[in-house]
Amino acid sequence: MAATDAELAPDQFEDLVDAVTGGPVELDGLVVQYEDDGYVFEVPDLHREHLSVEELERVAAANAEWVSNWHFWNVVVGGEGTARRAFLRWLEATDEHSVRARYDAMRDGGIHHEWGQLHVTVELGEVGYRRYELRHVDDSEADPDELTVHDEPRDLRDLSKYDDRGRYRPLKTAPSLVDGWVLPELTSGELKEALGVVYPATVENWHREHEGNLDVSHWRETAERQTGIYGVVEELPREAVEWVTEAACVDSQCLKRREWEYDEDDDLETPGGDGPFPCREPCSLVVAAARKWTKLEEEEEHTYEFDLTPSEKEQLEAIVDTVSEGRTDEIREADVYEGANRYRARYLRAKRFDEDGNLCGVPTEE
Repeated sequence: MAATDAELAPDQFEDLVDAVTGGPVELDGLVVQYEDDGYVFEVPDLHREHLSVEELERVAAANAEWVSNWHFWNVVVGGEGTARRAFLRWLEATDEHSVRARYDAMRDGGIHHEWGQLHVTVELGEVGYRRYELRHVDDSEADPDELTVHDEPRDLRDLSKYDDRGRYRPLKTAPSLVDGWVLPELTSGELKEALGVVYPATVENWHREHEGNLDVSHWRETAERQTGIYGVVEELPREAVEWVTEAACVDSQCLKRREWEYDEDDDLETPGGDGPFPCREPCSLVVAAARKWTKLEEEEEHTYEFDLTPSEKEQLEAIVDTVSEGRTDEIREADVYEGANRYRARYLRAKRFDEDGNLCGVPTEE
């Protein structure tokens, strides 16, 4: 008999017996069923049959890992076929590792996964229950005493609302989540709630994708169903949609992996990215920005003439590039060789802008 140091609670055995009355119990190598001449109990390297209920209890206690594992998944978690259950089992890599291997790993430091900018750890609790810890990936090696401890998943609402400079984060999946915190001792339900606060619907969409039923709404379909002030986005030229995805739907701006195209049979050239979360449709931020860009694309082009030195032209290009990539904070005040340096930009303004803010004194033609 393969004895272990795991424990089995009385209610776990009682739940197992109750379940067997409804038919065979099978999960992760455990098989328990009732036949006319007694119970059958099977785990890897062990097969017992013709067992009385008392004998079954002793065998189950000696192989508590498999029974407590079944109890956790079928009684505590439940929800066969749900996104929550599939995600929790993915965290433990149940399809790749045995119960014994997973229990050993959860005892010895836990099983670790990344979910966007979140670091998730699964540890083993009493009688086979799981404990989950959540923190920022940048804090994966940090001592818990160095982090601010939070107890409630809802605490993440405020933590995820602003970036480390106190600016509002309109896009939940932007790679700008603040660090320095930890949520220890979460239940499976609390973990799912916390993930939904930081990254809404990502677990559900991950599950849809893995099940092969991710419903994608492409740009044209999404644009055509917009109403009110957003109805104009349907008029955005196709080439401008390419610029939209290049501006907003790349890895540096969003952790989602764009699965939508211009149309079902018309792919966009901009790569969809390598983000962990599938993006089913243009998000509200993209639609809102596209409304402004649609208006801008309606303007006619004008020819303007400016007198600039080669270095000044390159400086304007550097300013646009630095702002676009969000690197303005990296330019120190002493870095006057950088085109986007604040003093260098002020020098250019003093030299080339008139008192009305016109570049080289050339007014903007309406």
